[in-house]
Amino acid sequence: MTNSGRLRSAASPEIRRMLLERRDPPRPAWKAELDRISQVDLAHVVMLSERGITDEDTASALLSAIRELREKDYEPLETLPTPRGLYLAYEGYLIETLGDEVGGVLQTGRSRNDLGVTCLHLALRDPFRRLSAELSGLGTVLTDQARRYREVLMPAYTHFQAAVPITYGHYLLGLAQALERDAEALAQAGRTLDRCPLGAGSIGGTTVPIDPSRTAELLGFGEPVHNSVDAIATRDTALRLLSAAAVLGVTLDRAALDLLMWSSAEFGLVTIPDGLVGSSSMMPQKRNAFVLEHVQGKSAAALGGFVAAASAMRGTPFTNSIAVGTEAMSHVMPALDATIDAVRILRLAHEGAEPVPEAMAARATEGLTDATATAEWLVRRGVPFRRAHHQVGEAALAVVEGRAGSLWSALADQGHIPAESRQEVRPETVWRAAEFGGGPGLPAFERSVEPLASRWQEHGRALTGWTTRWQDANERLRDAVTALTSRAGTDAAPASREEIIHG
Repeated sequence: MTNSGRLRSAASPEIRRMLLERRDPPRPAWKAELDRISQVDLAHVVMLSERGITDEDTASALLSAIRELREKDYEPLETLPTPRGLYLAYEGYLIETLGDEVGGVLQTGRSRNDLGVTCLHLALRDPFRRLSAELSGLGTVLTDQARRYREVLMPAYTHFQAAVPITYGHYLLGLAQALERDAEALAQAGRTLDRCPLGAGSIGGTTVPIDPSRTAELLGFGEPVHNSVDAIATRDTALRLLSAAAVLGVTLDRAALDLLMWSSAEFGLVTIPDGLVGSSSMMPQKRNAFVLEHVQGKSAAALGGFVAAASAMRGTPFTNSIAVGTEAMSHVMPALDATIDAVRILRLAHEGAEPVPEAMAARATEGLTDATATAEWLVRRGVPFRRAHHQVGEAALAVVEGRAGSLWSALADQGHIPAESRQEVRPETVWRAAEFGGGPGLPAFERSVEPLASRWQEHGRALTGWTTRWQDANERLRDAVTALTSRAGTDAAPASREEIIHG
């Protein structure tokens, strides 16, 4: 329904694409896997040729065949049986097409083990990039909205009860700060993607004089393998990404719950635009902020994925293992994809959410959120805090029971302050004065907002640096393949088997 009567517009296009419409079938997973395998193969063959391990004619033939397969989107492989897995069917096709003397050298100095871990690292780049970008977008939105609403009085809640006066901007800034730590944890986990496992072989390296630094460079990694056992036995990069996403998911869930409560009619503190809510198929009066429930559900996926992956890894030896490399890893991508959706939805919600200042101020006043500051006012005039706490508590009871109109008048009636004393403590003045301990006062706000905005910008620049390096590596690899294939046959002499084995 584009107009339900209660709602004047349908869900936003982005929400419809993510949550309501059938998504276009993704590219077959086996083709995406072959994209990564063949990318590694191109880099590996270039390196073999540059090292003189494989002659240029052989390398050129292999590179040309691999590029042709990529250009045809692997159509020649679609009908091939894969009794021993996708890679061996792919390698078998190259051997059958090019002959053993050419296709059979592809695995020189390499194993399916180090190839598999390298392809995993390549595969993780995309969800890491998308999650980092979405999280930076959410952090920027929250920081901008915090500035916009930094003087909108609202009650802070503890135990679901109005507690002390803050501002909506102060709340948003606190959420942005927590998420920035999540972004830093994600970035730290992402740095482990910079290690290239290629060259570790099955687990003991290789006697073939390969150059792991060159293949790492051509694939956009920052450094080559340092220890073959570590490279093959571990999948801690995936676990660390899941761990960061799981902690992030907790923050997302709690933030979504706040918006769900505050946008309800019972609270009425925040409005969510029509494009982010839904009606009911039966109850025409309903206005459901259902997208926030999706945040809650999707943000749990990383926690489940982490527990499943870590559990699969436990009890396995520190070496190559199907339980580690295959079963545990099956939980990673779906969990990261769900987390990306959760971040995107929460960003859209905060972009569209608007506070209701009158309702927020009324709840801050009716909730007696000035009580703590009133007790502190008495403390500054020599009253011990516990006595002041008790006196203000009695005053609060008088207000709740209708025996007094305000804390101040109740305290005057009880003789704790002079009857003629001017009211100095009100919620709208309390938040402005609370500039200590990271409170909402404007000086404290200004001290924290700019450094936070700078850190979010740094995350964005770091992500740009990573993605630029990956793109540059793709171009270097393309140029290296083109250069090698274009000069093949001019002056290259085939290497002997003895030279290939011993360098």
